[in-house]
Amino acid sequence: MEHVEHTFEPIYDSRSRILILGTFPSVRSREAGFYYHHPRNRFWAVLADLTGEACPETIPEKKAMLLKHHIAIWDVVSSCDIQGSSDSSIKNVRPADIGGLLDKAPIQQIFGNGGKACQLYHKYAEEKTGRGIICLPSTSPANAAYSLARLTDIWRQAMEPFIK
Repeated sequence: MEHVEHTFEPIYDSRSRILILGTFPSVRSREAGFYYHHPRNRFWAVLADLTGEACPETIPEKKAMLLKHHIAIWDVVSSCDIQGSSDSSIKNVRPADIGGLLDKAPIQQIFGNGGKACQLYHKYAEEKTGRGIICLPSTSPANAAYSLARLTDIWRQAMEPFIK
């Protein structure tokens, strides 16, 4: 176990209507300083399909796609003890100030990228924000039970009313 601080900011602007929350950055994402950086994580492919965009490659392209479609992303955990990238090992959580973000952006709906993100949101943030969360299957490569097509279909059904 290693105690790790989240070192990069949420992505959002004053037009963000959707907030997608993960748990905590993977080792690869921490090394890159940006969200969902593991090459087998399907997050960017799912969002590209939902938005009708080409799959972004660079960090500036990823940020631009999110903001163009009024999507904010962040993680529930600000710091924790974690073993590698294992969400199931997360302990000693210091939650992110999600309520502070909700004060800055007109978020209409919060989505969780995976069950652990939703579990942590329920435990650490929901009472403070007064807002619910819709739990979506994780885009992590560890979630091998879901094909890219199945993930995309489920995410589309939940998010389509909010995607522009």
